[in-house]
Amino acid sequence: MRQLSGHLLAGLRKVALIGRGGDPLGFPVIADDVTDADRATAWESAVREAADAWSDPAILSRPLRLPFGTMPGAAAATVFTTEFTLHTWDLAKAVGLRPAWDPAVLAVSLAAMRRALPAEPRGGRVPFGAVVETGAHAEDIDRLVSWYGRKP
Repeated sequence: MRQLSGHLLAGLRKVALIGRGGDPLGFPVIADDVTDADRATAWESAVREAADAWSDPAILSRPLRLPFGTMPGAAAATVFTTEFTLHTWDLAKAVGLRPAWDPAVLAVSLAAMRRALPAEPRGGRVPFGAVVETGAHAEDIDRLVSWYGRKP
């Protein structure tokens, strides 16, 4: 769980960096510079930095550099929202929780990622497992995480 928490913190810091126009290449994948005792304070600081970096609505139309290419801020925001949703699900599952999910967020993430991330091939340059089949009546969160190869 410490590694996942460190990955979420590093991701939030990267979101702030990208929002400020910084270069995310070489940015750490896991924030290992934070002790367990300082994790909540580091998270709050990273939230403020990200909020400040993304506070101007013009960022949504500005091209931003992500580790895998340049895209408009609106598309980058969808990518980041999806990543944080997936890892929040990972964390919730690890501790035995099933939170309430915002249906609008899930719908946008699922539609965007189905367009952007092919069902096949997976592995190699597409760093996700095979799509996990869900039933016709599966919840949107289950459909989203299964698209990324997680078993709901």
